[in-house]
Amino acid sequence: MGALGHYLEREGIATAQISLIREQTAAIKPPRALWVPFMLGRPFGAPDAPEFQRKVLHALLRLFETRSGPVLADFPEDAPATATGDAVTAFACPVSFAKDAADDSDMATALQQEIAQLSPWYDLAKKRRGRSTFGISGLKVEDAAKHAASYLNVPAAPYAGLTAGVALKRVCDDLKAWYYEAVAAQPGNLQAKDIDHWFWHETTAAKVFLAIQQVCLKSVDKSLQPLGKISLVPRAVQHNLQKQGE
Repeated sequence: MGALGHYLEREGIATAQISLIREQTAAIKPPRALWVPFMLGRPFGAPDAPEFQRKVLHALLRLFETRSGPVLADFPEDAPATATGDAVTAFACPVSFAKDAADDSDMATALQQEIAQLSPWYDLAKKRRGRSTFGISGLKVEDAAKHAASYLNVPAAPYAGLTAGVALKRVCDDLKAWYYEAVAAQPGNLQAKDIDHWFWHETTAAKVFLAIQQVCLKSVDKSLQPLGKISLVPRAVQHNLQKQGE
């Protein structure tokens, strides 16, 4: 989209785009872009939240006030966890994770075990849909999990010439996409808020993400610091988890 924006601008048509991967957009330098800290596939945040979606759209349109670029603006809010007035509905995941997995001192092993349990459901989801949003990292899910979990001890080296931040962001986005698709294959018509709640409150993957967030916050690597601040764990999730811990 960034390359297409440059082409259209040369023809006299102003363009603006939404970015879900900030580092990639910064490298491409499109004429105007709005980075949003939302999950892949949701450029306007949350479903059934029209007021919030309009806020994102207005922020995007305001970029046209800049006559020339490149401009890369950051949207300052996370997507709401649920649409206004919705309540979180609990559901029974088809996979029963071990009760002590959340406290396992070796979260890397627990993460791989969790993925092994969910794999049949991911395969079913992919077969039903004929496609998958997993794959932006270019790694298999087990290797993506290893790369992410390495940040709990000795971080793995970036791959494919990427910065540490871009590599880790792609890996984490892939893991979330994989988990969300796997659990969505269970019987029933799960809503996005149910899956969000399940992922962030019941999986080892979420605990790994929360641990990685702290590593990124303390890192001297500037490519990792944004992951710790805003783009790895949604602020709404952090707030909810803090309230539960009080």
